Amino acid sequence: MTATKRSGPDDPHGGRNGRDGHGGQGGRPRRFWRRGPSGPPPRGKAFGDRAAWFLVLPALIPILVLSVGPLLYGIALAFTDAQSGRTRSTQWIGTLNFQDLLHDTLFWDSFRIGLVWAVGVTVPQFLLALGLALLLNQNLRLRWLARALAIVPWAMPEVVVGIMWRLVYNPDAGILNETIRDLGLGDGRDWLTGLATALPAVILVGIWAGMPQTTVALLAGLQNTPRELHEAAALDGAGAWRRFRTVTWPAIKPIALAISALNLIWNFNSFALVYVLTSGGPGGRTRLPMLFAYEEAFRYGQFGYAAAMGCVMVAVISVLLAFYLVGRLRGGEDR
Repeated sequence: MTATKRSGPDDPHGGRNGRDGHGGQGGRPRRFWRRGPSGPPPRGKAFGDRAAWFLVLPALIPILVLSVGPLLYGIALAFTDAQSGRTRSTQWIGTLNFQDLLHDTLFWDSFRIGLVWAVGVTVPQFLLALGLALLLNQNLRLRWLARALAIVPWAMPEVVVGIMWRLVYNPDAGILNETIRDLGLGDGRDWLTGLATALPAVILVGIWAGMPQTTVALLAGLQNTPRELHEAAALDGAGAWRRFRTVTWPAIKPIALAISALNLIWNFNSFALVYVLTSGGPGGRTRLPMLFAYEEAFRYGQFGYAAAMGCVMVAVISVLLAFYLVGRLRGGEDR
């Protein structure tokens, strides 16, 4: 029998690639596959994508169950008149909770106090942490011990920090008033119950408790700054301040912006530290928005109204995050 040649798109004279349909004389037929841009993805890549999703699921499921789910439930709860009590039915009331919230002067007072607290803690916290990070970045003796001690407040739970500082501020046997008496500066005062001193005293504790986190982040940025840049600037006659302004600050600016934004959001959402120290008193002078929502929900049983407060705080935090992300994107485009 005479073998007929099979014509193909690769060779107009018949046979693929100048050959007949067999991969050589007397060999097995060879298959040539073409994959265009619209062809199916490789089998191994599809399997890798599925495997990646299986690896992500253990971390994704807790986020969905413990974060996204309660958030959506809280948003839905804000449009109801949900209250404590098993026998009371919950009714859908639309935006009535938000309308009442607009005229609630106590909530907006707590909102103002929360902003004062967040800014009053974040700004001094950053400045002090920057100075401490610059100091710990120097070649000092026992630098490792100083770095370890600087992290101690960060490693302590907020409840423990609150109890410890309540002892420091104790009007009768606190170390602060004892020191004031020993120095002959007066008899001391009750720092956490005074209308004029409660909020500054709590802000001081917030600065002390959160400064290590900012210090560690800034110290990491300082250590990643090439020393050659500082040496070159020093050879050009630049002083310490000019080297910081032209070399150090541009290198750590992205880290500084990121940690400041996170600290501002974290401080605005503070609850445990202030609750242990003052429980929102005296006279509401330290009642942060989170404390106000907590009291409405678990002291007075107004779950729907408290959920509406939570929605407002989530909206404010979302705006802060949006400004931060836009700034980061613009900074990336400039670079």
